[in-house]
Amino acid sequence: MLHYIIPFAGSFLLSLLLTPLVRKVALRTGQVAVPKDTRWHKRATPLMGGAAIFLSAIITWGFSFAFTDWSFIGRPYLPVILGSLAMFLLGLTDDIISMDPQHKLAAQIIISSIVVYLGLRLSWTSSMTLNLFLSIVWIVGITNAFNLLDNMDGLSAGIAFIAGIFVFLTQFLKAEMSQSLSFVLLVSAGYLGAILGFLVYNFNPASIFMGDAGSLFIGFMIACLTMISGGREATGMGVGHLLSVIAIPIFILFIPIVDTGFVSVMRKLFNRPISQGGKDHSSHRMVAVGLSERKAVLVLYGFSAASGIIALTFHYWNFSTTLVLIIFYLVLVALFWIYLGRVKVYPGKSILSQDTSHVLTPILVDITYKRRLFEVFLDFILVSAAYYTSYLLRFEGDMGGNFDFFLKSLPIVVACQILSFYVMGVYRGVWERTGIRDLIGYIKAITIGTVLSILIILFIYRFESFSRAVFVIYWGLMFILVSLSRLSFRILDEGLRLGNRQGERTLIFGAGIGGQMTLKEIESNDELGLKLVGFIDDNPRLHGRKIEGYPVLGGSEDLETIIRKHDIKKIIVSFKANGAEKTKDIRRLCTDLDAQVDVKQMRIIIN
Repeated sequence: MLHYIIPFAGSFLLSLLLTPLVRKVALRTGQVAVPKDTRWHKRATPLMGGAAIFLSAIITWGFSFAFTDWSFIGRPYLPVILGSLAMFLLGLTDDIISMDPQHKLAAQIIISSIVVYLGLRLSWTSSMTLNLFLSIVWIVGITNAFNLLDNMDGLSAGIAFIAGIFVFLTQFLKAEMSQSLSFVLLVSAGYLGAILGFLVYNFNPASIFMGDAGSLFIGFMIACLTMISGGREATGMGVGHLLSVIAIPIFILFIPIVDTGFVSVMRKLFNRPISQGGKDHSSHRMVAVGLSERKAVLVLYGFSAASGIIALTFHYWNFSTTLVLIIFYLVLVALFWIYLGRVKVYPGKSILSQDTSHVLTPILVDITYKRRLFEVFLDFILVSAAYYTSYLLRFEGDMGGNFDFFLKSLPIVVACQILSFYVMGVYRGVWERTGIRDLIGYIKAITIGTVLSILIILFIYRFESFSRAVFVIYWGLMFILVSLSRLSFRILDEGLRLGNRQGERTLIFGAGIGGQMTLKEIESNDELGLKLVGFIDDNPRLHGRKIEGYPVLGGSEDLETIIRKHDIKKIIVSFKANGAEKTKDIRRLCTDLDAQVDVKQMRIIIN
């Protein structure tokens, strides 16, 4: 490990020193990112941070190769180093003279093609032609993915750093030593140090941006490192091994891939050029629902780290167990990005709006909402994964001969469960309003589907060699998975939107039924522009308690202290009886306290 700590530390220190110097040069030469309507940053910020990253990495690599066997470790991969130089210069040119997107893409394809021609390529299929095409697409795609991901302070650099860590770990933890392994470890160490040193200045609030010179360089290098570390091992060793080899680099670079695909699809559906900048990335949508910029970036860091951990599990877990983990993770990712897709970031209607005029949107809405095909497809995946996981848990990860019984019974279980969901009205529910009554309905539907499956298997196979414990485990897993999937939008709303909501700081006077109704209206109606702080109530038994997550801060006698401490701007009186009198009393009390607080009364009007 010491062989790699030294280049990491050296590159880190170089980047720490070079980044401020590059920042001064950028300011003197006018290389500054000016705020635009299509860009996220709100103040002029120096560019050219990519120069500090590149110089730190290339100097460290030079010294590292000088003290190692260059002919063995470095020379075979010289095209990668030269390609990174060409990609850096391309990005620097774009930063200085602003190239057209098609010209920049053409240059990227040329550079990637030359590198592939000189020997760096994937071996994911038995077709040399297809492998060559996939190699070019991989390099160009990942390079542009990091370029697109550079849309918020610290995001692209941070994701590149996390991805680089897992590239390093997947190679370092291998038992055998090889030429490619030595190169990947050495280059990764310098790469990580250079990015981390720059990230000190680039994390929110950023004092410098990397520009295209940096994003193209780090994207190109991480694409090449994943190809060297795993792209040559896939063919000729079975389907399971092929899938694992392909999955490892994909999961290491999962967030750039997902964000690029997500933005590309959303822009296409809204007739917006994919190459055009915009505030419609995953990070921007998280800020739109209430997260701070830092929290949005940290959430994506978390997804990136989770994806990298899944990539590592291929080395330690069997393929069956890892496959289950991947399925559950992909379901979580799909639900999260569907939630983000509902966030309105364009001037027009949201993609999931019923009255949008886009040609494709009614089709999507019809499929995913009116016809419920999305829910049925999701349940098909959940039922299959839950049943498979039940077998793995029952037989401690090794089904052995029981796999045949799983295959025989899986169609029966899927059919019975989907039928039960349909008959019991599960597909008539609205996810955003899922509550306790819905959960009770899920319990009934899952129970009926499980019992019906058992009865059919008993009738056909007399239940011989089938495990009863499998169905008990399956029932519990299905309840957890179905409940979490249906509650996902509510969980995200309460976790992201409501906890970070903006507006006038508001108190509700009265913690009874009326107060809880007022709470629901404040939470569900953004147009009110209110941010609930808590309740006040004259019942001393409620003081210090919480109602739906909001504290009861005290009573009328504590009003002055509460207003001053929590900077309250509005009080809503929620009493249904004597509400007008209570409102007058609170207004009089606020006047006596010389508090500038707007006092309103809750009213329910049914015409």
